[in-house]
Amino acid sequence: MTSEKDKSKIKPPTTFKEQVELYKGRKLCIEDSEYAEKTLQRVNYYRLTAYGLTLKDPLIKDDYVADSSFNKMLSIYDFDRRLRLLLLGAMETIEIAFRTHISYETAHKFGPLGYRDKENFINEKFHQDSLSELDMLIEKSRKGELFVEHHFKKYDGEFPIWAAIEVTSFGFLSKFYRNLSEDLKKHIAKNYYNVPYLYMESWLQTLSNVRNVCAHYGRLYNKQLTFKPKLFREEFKHFNNQYIFSGIYITERLLTRTEGNRFITDMDALISEYESDIDFVHIGFPSNWKELLEKANKKKAIIKGSE
Repeated sequence: MTSEKDKSKIKPPTTFKEQVELYKGRKLCIEDSEYAEKTLQRVNYYRLTAYGLTLKDPLIKDDYVADSSFNKMLSIYDFDRRLRLLLLGAMETIEIAFRTHISYETAHKFGPLGYRDKENFINEKFHQDSLSELDMLIEKSRKGELFVEHHFKKYDGEFPIWAAIEVTSFGFLSKFYRNLSEDLKKHIAKNYYNVPYLYMESWLQTLSNVRNVCAHYGRLYNKQLTFKPKLFREEFKHFNNQYIFSGIYITERLLTRTEGNRFITDMDALISEYESDIDFVHIGFPSNWKELLEKANKKKAIIKGSE
């Protein structure tokens, strides 16, 4: 409960015009005050200001550095929005592919309902929790998904893995994969992606979190990843795993070769459009980022289903 003393610390609300004046008072160049005010009517001042943190003067509290402007801050915001949309599209492709891999391999190894048998998983408690979550997701989807209602009516609510998997989220897939028997995890990671399963576990966890940030319009620019992906030693020579580039890199690794080519082309176009305003340091991009993505993509030529 907020005390009266705490309430007194909260600043009073400001008008859109006053918000523009706040920027001016902090030495942010406002090219067009009317345009800035109209923008703030569409984008929350508090939200937009977060994109200007990298433009602040480290020596003077709250003031912006000399070459900072409202349009530059807005450009960084637009870049981040476009980057989220690009990543969402790529991760949708990855999520659907991974649903297919898990359901296909689990069904052929353990049978259509083998996913409900605790003996096929590492941790019994995690398995029970995942079944409870899955049953809840199935019940929640009953009214909106015709195939769910169909299975209730025709099969007494028995869902083979290939049907049940379609109501799951990226986060569920990440946890489900982590708890699969080690042999099956190894098989999926090697057969479809040619990577050790420990890397696959890490990458899915990272992308699940990135996907949630993108889906809820969170910020990627100048923000460290919550779950930092495991990288190979060679990759650490070129970039670290703290910022979004590492997420972009593993996204590319999990796409097919054709999908990867398209992803790199789209990323290159986005970077080219905004490179005068963004700072690569704040997104973890090395100077040879495109070369690294293209090199990783070429390695996928020998991997099953990578064309």
